[in-house]
Amino acid sequence: MSSERKSRGRQKIEMKKITNESNMLVTFSKRRTGLFKKASELSTLCGADVALIIFSPSEKAFSFGHPNVDTVIDRYLSLVPSQNNGDMRFIEADVRELNPQLTRFNNALDIERRRSVELSHMDNMNETQCWRD
Repeated sequence: MSSERKSRGRQKIEMKKITNESNMLVTFSKRRTGLFKKASELSTLCGADVALIIFSPSEKAFSFGHPNVDTVIDRYLSLVPSQNNGDMRFIEADVRELNPQLTRFNNALDIERRRSVELSHMDNMNETQCWRD
């Protein structure tokens, strides 16, 4: 029995970013699977609606949801009040104030364009008349 190799058991991993990219991707894949398993267990055991979205180091998105991700996110968004509701009121007020100004400027621009067309037409008429004389 003394010749048997004893394992070191479960080792504590220091929490810092893994520098070796291949090791990091393997760890990400294993831990992602573990998170999805825990989320599934939480949903099954407690009847909770769960959504989990993870972006990998290589910018790929992975998601898990019960009953599905969209349903849980829509439910969450319907319960959370809009964060920038006050900002939107200010923006809407500014837009309401600026719309009449924009209309006036557009009308003035149209008038000036018509004048420009008339002036260029009159200029052309004067040139042709000068050639006749």
